[in-house]
Amino acid sequence: MKNEKLTTDEFDALELVRRGTRRENATACVGRNAKRLAGLKMIEYARDGRILLTEKGQQVLFLRRCVEAMRALADDAQAQVPGDVLQFLSSKSHVAAREEGGYALTEKGRESLADIAHQEKKR
Repeated sequence: MKNEKLTTDEFDALELVRRGTRRENATACVGRNAKRLAGLKMIEYARDGRILLTEKGQQVLFLRRCVEAMRALADDAQAQVPGDVLQFLSSKSHVAAREEGGYALTEKGRESLADIAHQEKKR
């Protein structure tokens, strides 16, 4: 898993592929990033020309959504968090429901977010 740090453009391309795109109608964003993403085994080409997201690509997008949700909750306890992300973060004890409504990061969640920020600075 070396050199798998993705750029914002590559994440955008993965998101476009997740929504569904055909090879002949692929956007410029997907076209620019398809070779690297295929090399990292995050996308694959179907026999009919469609570009598909692999399980690894789905996991990368989900983890990105989790990190974005944790950052949003760190800034605003009333931030909107998708249900699947909220369920995952709750099961991992990264967020907890607040009595006033909304969700707050737990100590474990704050530590994870700090570690992610530290790792991003190192790169």
